[in-house]
Amino acid sequence: GHACLAQQGVPDVVIANAGAALSAPVKATSKADWDQMIGVNLTGVFLTLKAGLAQMDPAWGRLITVASVAGLKGYPYVAAYAAAKHGAVGFTRALAHEVARTGVTANALCPGFLDTEMTDRTLDNIVSTTGRSREQALAAITATNPQRRLIAPAEVTAAALWLCGEGSAAINGQAIAIDGGELG
Repeated sequence: GHACLAQQGVPDVVIANAGAALSAPVKATSKADWDQMIGVNLTGVFLTLKAGLAQMDPAWGRLITVASVAGLKGYPYVAAYAAAKHGAVGFTRALAHEVARTGVTANALCPGFLDTEMTDRTLDNIVSTTGRSREQALAAITATNPQRRLIAPAEVTAAALWLCGEGSAAINGQAIAIDGGELG
């Protein structure tokens, strides 16, 4: 992250978008699994936004964390992931207070299950471990979404662009759920 930022000059927008998921009950989650989830999903956010903020012009900037709806509520079998994403949301909210008197804002985007490779791997895991069909696995992971669908990556992009556009300066320290109304 630091080398990338050094090559880019002064950033206007820094998005902490790295993420990894792990599905296991707590009793089967190893310390190494826990450390990996915290490292990628929480420490990675800290390092990325810290490096970005250090080079950002305080007159205007956007720090955006891509967290998860799992950063706002609990789900079974993803405790380490949910804990890390909750931490990422909490870090972003705290950072928002530190930058509040500048032109910089810090917010988190919290999508539900996205139509991405990470969700494909989750579906593969459900199919292989439960014997359900892919359609049944998809129905299971979209069951909590009132729209009964995966979230399109473009919907997350649109929210990020909105945070970077006119009229968003007062949006600071928010965790914006992009989840079809699950938390509504």
